[in-house]
Amino acid sequence: MTKNKLNEEIIFAGFGGQGVLSMGMMLAYAGMLEDREVCWMPSYGPEMRGGTANCIVIVSEESISSPIVTTFDSAVVLNQPSLDKFEPAVRPDGLLIYDSTNIINLPTRDDITIVPVAASAEAVKMENKRIMNMIVLGALLEVKPVVTVESVIEALRKVLPERHHKLLPLNEKAIRRGMELAQAASTVETE
Repeated sequence: MTKNKLNEEIIFAGFGGQGVLSMGMMLAYAGMLEDREVCWMPSYGPEMRGGTANCIVIVSEESISSPIVTTFDSAVVLNQPSLDKFEPAVRPDGLLIYDSTNIINLPTRDDITIVPVAASAEAVKMENKRIMNMIVLGALLEVKPVVTVESVIEALRKVLPERHHKLLPLNEKAIRRGMELAQAASTVETE
């Protein structure tokens, strides 16, 4: 059996200030550390914090012909407007991960894998709301290991200013907790 070459097209979306762009940047940077071809294309409303924000990330083993993508292998959404907008843009047999803490109208498609993760609630339990995005990124890596956790941690080490390196263990803990939550959600889906 031949293994398909990696070419993952992902949209990360939510409100400004939720760490959407950072989440995508960490994934792209980790892909670079693994010698993959990557693209990170951010988009945000003029309001910034509180406005809408999203980014497209492509991680591939081959050259990326265009960063413009309208349908995605995976969508990671952190709020209701993003779910409403991007659920239809996930390819059949694709993946949708969402922060179930912030979603009122649940996804309805039955031709994709849907993984709810209560990331905001979990971040509160972990006593740091700012790690919510790393919890969600961990959930993505559990379901679709596009890059390794170690590469994401190394990306964080390279991108974070030295004065914030004390937060690396907390970020790694958040990523691993997100992986556990995704695994638990996937187990519930299949039962």
